[in-house]
Amino acid sequence: MEIILHWIIHILILSVSVFIVTNILPGINVKNFGTAIVVALIYGLFKFFLTGILTILSLPLLLITLGLFFFVINAFLLWITSILVENFEVKGCFTTVFAAILISLLELSIRFLYSFLV
Repeated sequence: MEIILHWIIHILILSVSVFIVTNILPGINVKNFGTAIVVALIYGLFKFFLTGILTILSLPLLLITLGLFFFVINAFLLWITSILVENFEVKGCFTTVFAAILISLLELSIRFLYSFLV
């Protein structure tokens, strides 16, 4: 039961991060918070299932860039999510990378703050 609650909290934090970034950054649009939850769910599943595979495949680039290539992996996963989810649009390659960076940093910040509250 605790694992399910942890997963729900993680999805909500990711949803808030996606929603905030879409309201701040021009070139990325989400229709409403419900769509942001769907985006977070799909993006979270992609991150869970594909990040390990993509990390192994891109290990030389990750080593050369000292881990910064993770942002490119997250941008790729965000781009795939934007293709699959209606009412979610990311315009341009640089916008996708920048949005992935902002979503990752915002999610990390919110989870850090949440850990102090719990």
